[in-house]
Amino acid sequence: MAELFRMPAVAADAATAVLSAWQVAEGASFTKDDALVSIETDKAEVDVAAEQDGVLLKTLYEAGVEIEVGDPIAVLGAVGEQVGDLDTLLAELGVGAPVAAPKAVRRDVPEEPAAASPAAPAPSASPSAGEPERGERVFSSPLARRLARVAGLDIESLTGTGPGGRIVRRDVDAAVAARPAPAPESAVAPAPVPPAPTTVPQAVAPADTGDHEDIPHSRMRRAIARRLTESKQHTPHFYLRATCAVDELLALRQRINAVSPVKVSVNDLLIKAVATAHTQVPEMNAVWQPDAVRRFRTVDVSVAIATGTGLVTPVLRGIENLSVSAIATRTRAYAEQARSGGLRPADLEGGSITVSNLGMYGVEEFAAIINPPQAAILAIGAARDEAVVRDGAVIAAKVLGVVLSVDHRPVDGAVAARWLAAFTEAVENPVRLVV
Repeated sequence: MAELFRMPAVAADAATAVLSAWQVAEGASFTKDDALVSIETDKAEVDVAAEQDGVLLKTLYEAGVEIEVGDPIAVLGAVGEQVGDLDTLLAELGVGAPVAAPKAVRRDVPEEPAAASPAAPAPSASPSAGEPERGERVFSSPLARRLARVAGLDIESLTGTGPGGRIVRRDVDAAVAARPAPAPESAVAPAPVPPAPTTVPQAVAPADTGDHEDIPHSRMRRAIARRLTESKQHTPHFYLRATCAVDELLALRQRINAVSPVKVSVNDLLIKAVATAHTQVPEMNAVWQPDAVRRFRTVDVSVAIATGTGLVTPVLRGIENLSVSAIATRTRAYAEQARSGGLRPADLEGGSITVSNLGMYGVEEFAAIINPPQAAILAIGAARDEAVVRDGAVIAAKVLGVVLSVDHRPVDGAVAARWLAAFTEAVENPVRLVV
């Protein structure tokens, strides 16, 4: 029995989402848990899986269109089901004629002016020459599809090197790098200068002279800009700085990695230190709400991960009860999912603090912007050798600079100071991180 497939609510606060790509062709069958369509929200691009076996009878929107949550986007049928009169079926389902090119906003690529040519004929039911046969499926990650769109590449022309031949980011990067450079302009005489217009022309964008490149804003980049601008405008930040001695932490990491099947990074140990500090100072494990301060009973920490399209912050949940090796395993899984476009919106929700580490780039210290609605973000710099005074003597030691940005609405300065002291104590006496 044919039924409508509606735009799912893939994020709790999203009223709309962008239909990034159809993963099943019209007329093709699919099985339960197959990816039907890729949906892009402000936070991530995700594949929406089928809840049962069936066939995709008709798509109602093209890729790249922003659609309200709950609006029908396709017609699904039972396995083997065929439709004789599609218009009649759509009318019975309460939907008008199929929308080949709906009036909606494309968020990922700039609009191009229509060419001055006769109206194109309506698309036929049979595939045209050069197109893949109906039912043929190209396996690719959401990130790869998005990068290919921005680069103007046909995803179907690429060869995948991921698992099972899946097209991933490195395949798109390789295709972009392999494209020939544009030929230099030939030396020709300049065209005659037309006479000055008698009326003032409308402002137009400058011509592309080859000295710059305009990269269209993705939905994620727009969301990052909007959310962080709002954070600086509406969240009263204050900052606390500390320097932690990390000699013992580095020695502990070396001993752990000598026996652990999972390699533990310094960042994994620092995340565990954040969980220890949250346990000791539970007032920091809170966020601001319009009518109350919401305090959490478990420690959920976001980890900032850089991707080719922007920064994402998946949440490690219940880490107060996780071992350091378990934290390392989850962090690496999130990093791989973030870079391949496999994060779900639920992976990005929650948490009261984010850990952002730029130490691997040699950054000594920086102050980060709070990711709302969280109450804090811990910015971590690089470990470096410095002269320090211990017991009246000057010695060389490894130190690490951190900056804690705090929302002053749910957290007072004294509370944040106690938290930073507990974090520093956990870092400088790391045995408590493994007991």
